[in-house]
Amino acid sequence: MRSVIVSFGRALLSVLHWRMLMLTFLPFLLSVVIWGLALWLGLQPLVDALQNYLVGSSGFDAASNTLSWLGLGALKAVLVPWIALWLLLPLMILTALIFVGIFALPAIARHVGKRHYAALELRMGGSLLGSIWISFSTFFLFCILWLVTLPLWLIPPLAFVIPAVLWGWMTYRVIAYEALSMYADKAEIKAILKAQRWPLLVIGIITGIMGAAPTLLWLGGALWIIVAPILAAGSIWLYVLVFIFTGLWFQYYCLDVLNQYRAAQPVEKASTAVANVDEDTVHPG
Repeated sequence: MRSVIVSFGRALLSVLHWRMLMLTFLPFLLSVVIWGLALWLGLQPLVDALQNYLVGSSGFDAASNTLSWLGLGALKAVLVPWIALWLLLPLMILTALIFVGIFALPAIARHVGKRHYAALELRMGGSLLGSIWISFSTFFLFCILWLVTLPLWLIPPLAFVIPAVLWGWMTYRVIAYEALSMYADKAEIKAILKAQRWPLLVIGIITGIMGAAPTLLWLGGALWIIVAPILAAGSIWLYVLVFIFTGLWFQYYCLDVLNQYRAAQPVEKASTAVANVDEDTVHPG
């Protein structure tokens, strides 16, 4: 776990570098344009459609009655907008993830590699198709798990635990591959992702908890639909910033592990060669 902590500190310092801060703006601007138009044109129709669908629903009536019983009857007015924003949240995350993956992660890999791992050989084991496959297959499973676990989010502790775990799993799967794709070969990527599964998941979960901040800001838009686009913009920028920090943390950790992995290879090969020589000596011919 020492490497996890050290790489966290290095990522925290690097995210304040002007080049890393500049990386947040292009994904942010592209996402704002897309989601600004989407919210302007589609949010109210989505809220109206959900309102028509849910009115008279037993689940919706039960939720409304529960809020009234808890003395929170005023929140019934924002329940449908809240559900609408919650349904849009995975798409918002995907938008930020795609743009960060396209524009930021390669720049992060170059920034960290040149500054701290200049002697590390580039073996280009990743591929564009591999990145696309991992990103979309992971996001597809993420959406399924997101929808399946939605009823559990009504239980207060799980409302924080489940998003963090899901976010952690998704970022670990996507960003760890991207962090290694430029420097490691295919065999190294496979070996490291398998051996470091749990530390990488820990990094993902911690950054998933950090991702709760823009989530809460985004869902706060349900209380004031008129300023939802502004809150969406703030949420998107925070998502991008969290993704940049996450990319840096994974990059430092993965390259450190890769460096150690390669340093150990000659020793292992030499040990194997010595063992073979000894065996030939004991059993000549």
